Amino acid sequence: MQKSSSALLISTAAFLKPYKKQIMIATVALVLTAGLTLGMVQYVRLIVDRGFVEGSTESLNTAILGFVIVAVLQALGTFARFYWVSWLGERVTADIRKAVYSHIIELHPGYFEDNLSGEIQSRITTDTTLIQSVIGSSASIALRNLLMMIGGTIFLFITNPKLTTVVMICIPLVIGPIMFFGRKVRKLSRSSQDEIANVGAYVGESIQQIKTVQAYNHQRYDDEQFSNHVESAFTVALHRIKMRSYLITIVMTLVFGALAAMIWVGGQDVISGKMSAGELTAFVTYAIIVAAAVGAISQVISELQRAAGAMERLMELLEAHNEITPPENPKQFTGKFKGLIQVSNLKFCYPSRPDTPALNNVSLTVQPGESLALVGPSGAGKSTLFDLVLRFYDPQEGSLSLDGIDIRELDPKDLRSHIAIVSQQPTMFTGNVWENIRYGRPEATDDEVRKAAEAAYASEFIDELPQGYDSYLGEAGIRLSGGQRQRIAIARAILKDPKILLLDEATSALDAESERKVQLALDKLMVNRTTLIIAHRLATVMNVDRIAVLDGGQLISQGSHTELLKTCELYSTLASLQFAEPRAVEAEAESAEPTEPTTV
Repeated sequence: MQKSSSALLISTAAFLKPYKKQIMIATVALVLTAGLTLGMVQYVRLIVDRGFVEGSTESLNTAILGFVIVAVLQALGTFARFYWVSWLGERVTADIRKAVYSHIIELHPGYFEDNLSGEIQSRITTDTTLIQSVIGSSASIALRNLLMMIGGTIFLFITNPKLTTVVMICIPLVIGPIMFFGRKVRKLSRSSQDEIANVGAYVGESIQQIKTVQAYNHQRYDDEQFSNHVESAFTVALHRIKMRSYLITIVMTLVFGALAAMIWVGGQDVISGKMSAGELTAFVTYAIIVAAAVGAISQVISELQRAAGAMERLMELLEAHNEITPPENPKQFTGKFKGLIQVSNLKFCYPSRPDTPALNNVSLTVQPGESLALVGPSGAGKSTLFDLVLRFYDPQEGSLSLDGIDIRELDPKDLRSHIAIVSQQPTMFTGNVWENIRYGRPEATDDEVRKAAEAAYASEFIDELPQGYDSYLGEAGIRLSGGQRQRIAIARAILKDPKILLLDEATSALDAESERKVQLALDKLMVNRTTLIIAHRLATVMNVDRIAVLDGGQLISQGSHTELLKTCELYSTLASLQFAEPRAVEAEAESAEPTEPTTV
């Protein structure tokens, strides 16, 4: 839904408000330069009438000296205007970018299921650049020319009211097309920015997944799709340019038509002696100034409408509703946080599937320091439970509590400060080893980072990297193997030192040697921590404290590996698919030592 121009103006003014001093300086410089430009025309009149027509050298010299002084003042004023207006453009653009990013980074993850990251990036970069251009340049040009148009019109009336009437008749004819085409340009500008965002999103996605693209020989198809996006953006931009061209052509034709009529009428007055040559020169100059100002405004209007479209897109981001927010008076954990997790009659449906529960009437308790494995087929609700523990979503029914406090009564940041997650495909960020391990605790010292890396069995390969801990890992850690990324992620979790640990099948994609080292690191990490483990390979969870079996969003059974083989048909079926002889697995589990370290 398109916002009104007044609403967008108010939104933009909110970012300009802190810089009243700079706006005042720029405004004074703007008014000064416009006034000096108009004043210079009077010196032109004096030069013509007293210098050229009367032949007075003294009058000519005086007029020329005044002209030079005004020109110098004009130059100084232009410097001040350009500097402070450009400063405002850059400053406000930076503030808008920071405000949008600060809001976006706090939005609930569900928001990003419906909004492409590439489009969001385009709004923060491309749209803000357009706004910077308008505030730092186009707005200044528009205001200056508006002053020139008003001031020039006043001087026209003073110089010759009759000729001014000719000009005034044409003003409504000029303003009409500006208003009509301006609205069309704004609408098309919004569409153009949307198409450009689609282009950026497509490029980002294909480059991020370049190995998959090339592995499936998908380049030709992607190239065709990208060309379609580019052509769509070009078509919309061409339509916008056409509307803008119509606007400029009509306005300039009307303006210079009026100018021609005015010169003809004025020429008749000079010939008949009703008007001096200097007055006509001044009048023509003012008329040209007014005409040029109107022409400049008609062009800038298009830029302002484009900026309005860009600002509208940015305001949509700034006004995006965050469904996960801290309560007005968040509760605090009393005493030392233990890590007790209690799930009671939990029901949750994703916004995109409101009629299909991802979890339905789930109840379970995980004691402090206990390890619980979540087992079940794909779509059973295991990852959903992780998302709810982290409060990425809120359930429709039931509750989820930590140490007896409903997590909706906690500040999400306080809640998440006690939790660390190690996923199957751990996230690495562009940067070096220091930065990636410190991600869980940015204030950690170098020694603490090294100790965490050693505990995660990561220091052995980090020391072998070209620059050790200073080594650049590439986008998404592309320079590391899967096992190395896992151990960096575990070091990150160790450094954070949480009471609750979420493990999302952290070893399933690794080779035997990498899996052994990652398991050793996880064994250390899990000690005295409440641990939830998503497991697809049952061999990795036979020795956890307890296993919960989920199916279709419901908790159907829980117990030890041995108990579930006997009592849970689904678990027994899963075991039979993964092991040649389930009974042999059961016997192996029964003979296992109870003191054996927990592995995942």
